[in-house]
Amino acid sequence: MRTNSIEKYAILFIPWALSLIFRSNPILSFLTAWAGSFFIFYITLTGKIQPLPTDRPLSEQLMRPLFLVQIIFAGYTCCTSIFYFLSVIGYQNFQAPSPFYLSDIALLKLTAQCQRYYCLGHAAFATGILMFMRYPIKQKYDYDKNKLPNLLLVFALISFPASEIFLRVPGLSQFYTQLNTLSFISGTLALAFAIPLKNVRNTMICLALFFFNFYQALTSGFKEPIIISVLVLGIFLYPNYKKLVAATFIPMLILLFLLLPTFNSVFRQNAWSGDNTDDATQLALDAALNSNGSLGNTNWEFLTSRLSEVDMFTKFVQSTPDNVPYYKTKLLQQSAEAIVPRLFWPSKPSTEDLIMERVYDAGVVYRGEEVSAKPAFIVDAYLSYGGWGVLMAMFAYGALAQIIDNKAEELFGGYILGTALIFSGLFQIFWRGLSFEFIINVVFWSYITMLIVFKILRAKNILNEI
Repeated sequence: MRTNSIEKYAILFIPWALSLIFRSNPILSFLTAWAGSFFIFYITLTGKIQPLPTDRPLSEQLMRPLFLVQIIFAGYTCCTSIFYFLSVIGYQNFQAPSPFYLSDIALLKLTAQCQRYYCLGHAAFATGILMFMRYPIKQKYDYDKNKLPNLLLVFALISFPASEIFLRVPGLSQFYTQLNTLSFISGTLALAFAIPLKNVRNTMICLALFFFNFYQALTSGFKEPIIISVLVLGIFLYPNYKKLVAATFIPMLILLFLLLPTFNSVFRQNAWSGDNTDDATQLALDAALNSNGSLGNTNWEFLTSRLSEVDMFTKFVQSTPDNVPYYKTKLLQQSAEAIVPRLFWPSKPSTEDLIMERVYDAGVVYRGEEVSAKPAFIVDAYLSYGGWGVLMAMFAYGALAQIIDNKAEELFGGYILGTALIFSGLFQIFWRGLSFEFIINVVFWSYITMLIVFKILRAKNILNEI
């Protein structure tokens, strides 16, 4: 552990404390808490609280928890709520409301309260990462760097069929997502290595894998896999092609945010109603590229209703603890049960059903509705112990992500295999912040998978003790 005083981390909580002082003015309180997350990004990503790692150039360590995990997880959780807030105070398609518009004060106060929890959670999360960040990691094993491009390609080619096998084995399908993500990450990383080396064979194979994964993401009906596909490729290519990546991938990501709401909406309507996938994709593309003015309305609905989960959070805060008591350790107990593979416990209760029970109890959706509205990690933290739950769980979340990344770099010879491949491939769930049961289950078995992969690489003499 570092010898520096832990009091320095108190500065991360200043925005939350200020928003709490301003709680009698919900607009000012919300904006203070919301801007507080950008303050936390600034002082952590610039090394003001703790010096940034110097073992690698900044562009070559973006997959570490302080950078990508924090930016995606905290950015999505804490910053996207601004659009919902604007709708609460009367904005429509970024148009200011009439001077006579009356906001729902009760909803405004709830929204501000939730944003304060987001700000508190972000501060705790960042503290957890920083307190356990200790690069450079003392490595116990090393590998032949000259064989790295081919090794990454082999990872991609082996992990994909392995994931398909697990998908078809009853009771073990939970391993499918881990290995499928590992295949995508390794293939994308291999592509980023093959292009500068002008390795035509590897480049063509990796491009085929990338476009196959991108097509799968495009026809999944969800926006996240599509954006992540482009984002990860850009990050991996950035160290070698900084200007080109900045000039192409940033506009590409902005374009995806503009077009995907319409694309996904049309795709789901057609594909999920029985249409052929290719036909549904073509119709969705036509709708997204030829929206004739409807794009703005679709995007505003996406920004206010689906991009952020604050609307759902307000309903949980409204019901707990007034109508539904805090769950305390119940969610952790259910998470422990979720870890047991169904192969060994055929009658294990459905994890999704257990999670949806608290959604129904809070009145977020009604029983019988064909809607999935599972609470986010920070919401489950609140449901467990209120504000104290947010503080403790979010600190543990950040600390666990960093501790696992430390272990991965220690076992797999540093950043490339440790963080960029293993941590990003097996523990991508840290980017998303799902319900307790899903997070704990996936992290537990991903850690086991990481140790198995390590044993295989040691047995094959790919990793050698230093």
